[in-house]
Amino acid sequence: MNKVFTIAEVGQAHEGSLGILHSYIDAVAETSVDAIKFQTHIADAESSQFEEFRVNFSYVDKTRMDYWRRMSFTKNQWRGIKQHCDDVGLEFISSPFSLSAVELLEELDVKKYKFGSGEISNMLMLETVCKTGKEIILSSGMSCFNELDRAVNFVKSYGNKLTLLQCTTRYPTLPEDVGLNVISEMKQRYDVDVGLSDHSGTIFPSLAAVSLGATMLEAHVVFDKRMFGPDSSSSLTVDEFKTLMSGVRDISAMLSNPINKNDISGKLELKAMFGKSLAVRSYLPEGHIITREDLETKKPAGFGVPAADFESVIGKKLNKSLVQWAFLTEDDFI
Repeated sequence: MNKVFTIAEVGQAHEGSLGILHSYIDAVAETSVDAIKFQTHIADAESSQFEEFRVNFSYVDKTRMDYWRRMSFTKNQWRGIKQHCDDVGLEFISSPFSLSAVELLEELDVKKYKFGSGEISNMLMLETVCKTGKEIILSSGMSCFNELDRAVNFVKSYGNKLTLLQCTTRYPTLPEDVGLNVISEMKQRYDVDVGLSDHSGTIFPSLAAVSLGATMLEAHVVFDKRMFGPDSSSSLTVDEFKTLMSGVRDISAMLSNPINKNDISGKLELKAMFGKSLAVRSYLPEGHIITREDLETKKPAGFGVPAADFESVIGKKLNKSLVQWAFLTEDDFI
């Protein structure tokens, strides 16, 4: 089966609450998703008083710096988060937004690093992660091909396994903005695994992406889309994630099992059962010359001239009379 690696992105949906975060781990574990992803923010290392809100949604944070501080966890708390993920069989992933965050995640021994699209040009952090030798996932949301060229070539020069994610930085993303065409374009341009990071708030872009050969899917998850937070409306609920995972498995099975349309060996019995033989629509006397209007088709196949060969009997003369609805066989003609 074509394996699609799936990621449920909690992001900031925990609202800085350790208890809510751990509740997400338990809930996501029931969806059969492969990994759960967070964001590791160390406010003083990544931000400053000059950073503005993309959307000033917060009722409690006066500045963006205040928000990042409220979203932060201690190193020991991150250890507990990672351990909880391990315990329930979820791969722990967290996007770093500073070199300090990379150092913290290295101490947790993460398997792979996901770069948000705003970090594509952060070559210093990209170099730091490349030197770990671990797998790298790059989201392309804010990047043109020239910027992606630089980042991809840089990662390839180190030899890290690389996956690119088509992404649209719009929350929620409208269908006409998903950009499924970019999946094949990036595959052809870079010859690496390509997937989709979706912000539509529906399961459909991800299902479409799998049918186009995506090997990785990422979508935000939330308990309820009415919850407070910057990503709620562009997230999937936990139940929607379960539905998505069922669809991903089914589509992967379909793609992994091509059908030989010429092999009908297993359908011969059904073909006979549902096939049709020629019959006559009314009583016909001996010597009658068959016309098209005389013919009917009846199940099953094999009891008369095959319906497919009806033209072969038109114009032939009967050597005996036939009752209405009688099958018409080759032995009935002079």
